[in-house]
Amino acid sequence: MKNKQSRKKKTMAEQADRHVLYEKSVQDVAVEYKFISKTFRQLRGRRPVHAREDFCGTANMCCEWVRHSKKNTAIGVDLDPAVLEWGRQHNLSRLQPDARLRVSLMQEDVCRVKTAGSFDVVLAMNFSYQLFMTRKKLGNYFSKVHKALAGDGIFFMDAFGGYDAYRVIKEKRKYKDFTYIWEQASYNPIDGKMRCHIHFAFPDGSRLRQAFSYVWRLWGLPELRELLDEAGFSKVTVYWEETDPKTGEGTNIYSPATVGDADPGWICFLVAEK
Repeated sequence: MKNKQSRKKKTMAEQADRHVLYEKSVQDVAVEYKFISKTFRQLRGRRPVHAREDFCGTANMCCEWVRHSKKNTAIGVDLDPAVLEWGRQHNLSRLQPDARLRVSLMQEDVCRVKTAGSFDVVLAMNFSYQLFMTRKKLGNYFSKVHKALAGDGIFFMDAFGGYDAYRVIKEKRKYKDFTYIWEQASYNPIDGKMRCHIHFAFPDGSRLRQAFSYVWRLWGLPELRELLDEAGFSKVTVYWEETDPKTGEGTNIYSPATVGDADPGWICFLVAEK
């Protein structure tokens, strides 16, 4: 009994699930789905049905996609078998049986994956495409996406930038039970290579350090638009976040734009039409 009582209690960091924390702090699939669905309807006059989520991770968006309609189908593609299994156990398992059947997860390279049929939308969210470090490799990926889309299909991706994006910096954001910490650990202006980490801190003082780490190239919007054009997309539009004129804060509403604000940090969407 004494040995049991003397066992050290696990810290909040030791008990935490990094994927749960990521979904709470980084992803907002409900907002993304609304933007994608609304934008597609505005541009194509119909509702998108078939989606492919590249770099899908826990397949959170795939599950969100099929919840909205019994006609919706989603394929998630990711190289990491562990994160795909986590998604099956924690996200797909929560779907109704009929919805679960409309999600397929594939452990494949997004540049080599072969999927039957074509897609209304292909998604590359959370900046994961930035793992392609050269124009040739990123351009090849964009070409593969172009081929996978239906005749009126649309490719959706997000991007970030601003003058703080080039700095070695840490940013914190508090949530109810934890603090999210984004660290830009290094940036090389010669080749655009950056190293980033996500950490989580907890009220008991414990930390989950480097819960996620990334080595990316920080691609600029002009480069991305040029590469999408070279890949065959007929039109590429930047959707910039609107700001509240009274507070100057973002509204989480994104609209087509040709001029953006020179802010320290921004996130936008790129919408590439086939």
